Amino acid sequence: MLYLTSYPLKTLLLPLALLAAPAQPRPAAAQASPAPLASPPPAWPDRSRLLPAKLRGVPTGLSLFYTPGLVRPVPDATQPGTYVWKHQTSVRAEVADLRILACGSFIWYDSTGWHANLHETPAEFAQLFNCPGGRLRKGHTYTFRRNYRFARAGQLYGGDALWYVLAKDARGRLYKGWAVVETEAGPASR
Repeated sequence: MLYLTSYPLKTLLLPLALLAAPAQPRPAAAQASPAPLASPPPAWPDRSRLLPAKLRGVPTGLSLFYTPGLVRPVPDATQPGTYVWKHQTSVRAEVADLRILACGSFIWYDSTGWHANLHETPAEFAQLFNCPGGRLRKGHTYTFRRNYRFARAGQLYGGDALWYVLAKDARGRLYKGWAVVETEAGPASR
């Protein structure tokens, strides 16, 4: 037997023989197809329900509210050609002392409904709402005083924003709080 570099010749010729053999077509069912591209799940998959999926089934244990409740854009004196919707968001733990897990918003600006918008970490919540350590004391109100939205004059749009807070108590029970702020596209008519 002839050896080349420690391999028997028949071992070296086997791949060539396999390549020369007539190809057998694979059955149609066995043909691989590319995997569909993954897309994130919609924020609001059940159009028969008001709340986005993230908030459904979670008991309410926090109160959220806005002032003012209806917000219209006003010219931003610091940036010519820019408008600002000025409002503040407040949250209060109603059931127990709670630890923040997440805070964010969904926005409704067209006929497709709620779209995921902002997401704040517990540390960001603690800073924005002046809430040390992201811990809410029962009955105490924490306020994000300058929860503003900005846009150029040609990009004013109305829509509703649903802000939410998710928090846990000392026993690990999850609670939500949420509220909707209405924002209008144009300044109030005089």
